Amino acid sequence: MPESVTRKLHPKLRMIENSAFAVNAVRSTMCSAMTTKADTSPVDVREASANVSRSKAKISDLKETAEGILVNVFIHTTNGLEVPQAAKAAVGTPVRRGQLMTMTVPLNSLRDIASAKNVTLVEAGQALAAPSPVVSATDVQEPDPKARAFGDNAMQKKHRFGEDVLIGIVDVGGFDFSHPDFQNAEGTRWLRIWDQGATEGTPPGQIGDVRFDYGHQFLKADLDNAIAQSPKLKVPAWALERQSQTEPGSHGTHVASIAAGNHGICRRAKIAGVLVALTKDDVDRRRSFYDSTRVAHAVEYLVALAKQENLRLSINISLGTNGAAHDGSSAISRWIDNALTTPGRAVSIAAGNAGQESATSPDDLGWIFGRIHTSGTIESAGLAKDIEWIVAGDGFWDVSENELEIWYSPQDRFDVMLKPPGGEWIGPVKAGEYIENRQIDDKTLISIYNELYQPSNGANYIAIYLSPYMSNDLYLGIRQGVWMVRLIGRDVRDGSYHGWIERDFFGEYDPASHRYYYPSYFSERSNVDNSSVGSLACGMRVLSVANLDDAREAIHVTSSQGPTRDGRFKPDIAAPGTDIVAANGFAGAGEQWIAMSGTSMASPFMCGVAGLMLNVRGDLTAAQIEGIVRRTALPLPGTAYTWANDAGFGRLNPNGCLAEAATINDRKELK
Repeated sequence: MPESVTRKLHPKLRMIENSAFAVNAVRSTMCSAMTTKADTSPVDVREASANVSRSKAKISDLKETAEGILVNVFIHTTNGLEVPQAAKAAVGTPVRRGQLMTMTVPLNSLRDIASAKNVTLVEAGQALAAPSPVVSATDVQEPDPKARAFGDNAMQKKHRFGEDVLIGIVDVGGFDFSHPDFQNAEGTRWLRIWDQGATEGTPPGQIGDVRFDYGHQFLKADLDNAIAQSPKLKVPAWALERQSQTEPGSHGTHVASIAAGNHGICRRAKIAGVLVALTKDDVDRRRSFYDSTRVAHAVEYLVALAKQENLRLSINISLGTNGAAHDGSSAISRWIDNALTTPGRAVSIAAGNAGQESATSPDDLGWIFGRIHTSGTIESAGLAKDIEWIVAGDGFWDVSENELEIWYSPQDRFDVMLKPPGGEWIGPVKAGEYIENRQIDDKTLISIYNELYQPSNGANYIAIYLSPYMSNDLYLGIRQGVWMVRLIGRDVRDGSYHGWIERDFFGEYDPASHRYYYPSYFSERSNVDNSSVGSLACGMRVLSVANLDDAREAIHVTSSQGPTRDGRFKPDIAAPGTDIVAANGFAGAGEQWIAMSGTSMASPFMCGVAGLMLNVRGDLTAAQIEGIVRRTALPLPGTAYTWANDAGFGRLNPNGCLAEAATINDRKELK
């Protein structure tokens, strides 16, 4: 591949594109942005033992075909026009916003796409992390509707509980549309549900200016009919119009209930949900996409639906990803920010649950999920800094690919070296150089890229990938232990750097023994306890929301912290997110309510308040909403009005937000 074309492919795509077909067929079982038609069996981690770090990944009837491996990509262009090569290669209809496009394309078409003159970068969609709220209690009472009824009588006549607003929920676990919290005299308040992971049914098709040819769209009429037929057939309504995910205590249902349930904030709003194909119990995900391009599609779908229904729009996204530069320059952040340039729209995003750096009790392992960020400064040329990156897995090996990105100033030139546990140093890899799919003695594959001037933000960055050995009949996990990353200053003018670990696979693989696979994390020495806000929540105009423990009047220990890599104030605000009682999706009689904790619960609180604000003034911009939220925030006990890395500008003040929104354009001329 010519160097000019190679530079247009993100390093991860270059690594994948340069791998054998059989390897990528297995990789697709764990890579969110890849699927395959190959009949690959998932890795059976139960075959692993304490002293045998291997498991078989059988591939039957594997045939390499042009369309055998598909990948979801963002394509950055100079003019936003359709790229002929890309359009020809696309599976389904490309979706475009501004100078970005999303496409599903065969892996072997990437070179042709990157060779187009008006293409500046092609990157795979980022992995979406499953939300990690904690179930606080299941034996709870129905919440008091008055507790979330904001404003006095006069203000409530203005905001009308979101009557002219569409609350959009992008989430997982399924939406229990038949729950009493979503029903009124006209049936369910759910206008539409788009199940992106459905393999049967009718896709949304053309909606406004966009088209979606996958998944299944549930219409209100069908949902209402299911509710009407349920008593006669003695079957739950959700089982008659069944989504691909119907998890008891579903995350998406709980979130929607907070933002827009009958006991929630925007209790007269219309509701629409987009169900992302990210399930807890789907062991073999090779045929599903669950990456950030799907979030882009969800936003476009909700924008088009709001336009069609002539409604203002407030979206909640309680999902996250750790990839990219955490400075708002990622493709998905730019996509959402572009959508927010039109007045009458708001997007609230959970800051993340990666705020904990140490254990609070002997059996507390929350710190493992909090040690995701490192940073430091190389003071001058010739000096070095070491970063301890711990690969955990099950304590012996790790079946998932591990990713680490380190971002540094374009003024500087760093070398990077890597040392496996008990191994020898690999490198140095100088700025502008790379190592791709190099096999070390235990068969782990190492890829290191030291890239200059990333097209989206101009920064330099180092990408390190640890890949298991994958072949037709053998799968060797990555060695557990401390992987040392050494940064060496060669030409230092600024010297600062930030690094983040992309969250990899986590799950219980042996319920009998309760053994787990843990994601990789930084050592206590290397971890830096700030800037852990998920990259989705680092966007310029999104509302980034922290988890307020109302009872303690303090930020929950797990709530992710700011600032962004470029020093901006995220999170914006803290909203109640601890022990929040809301709808218990897909539950039995007498189990209608459940309490959960996490930024996932705080974000829909903000989403609902933003919806009320938009009903007070429909022409508010996302920037104005953000400004009002910051201006009216209330300090927590012992703090001031200044921004704090865990609480943002303080506690969300719904009544203050509404009063400010109502008077935002009031001006007095001085005589």
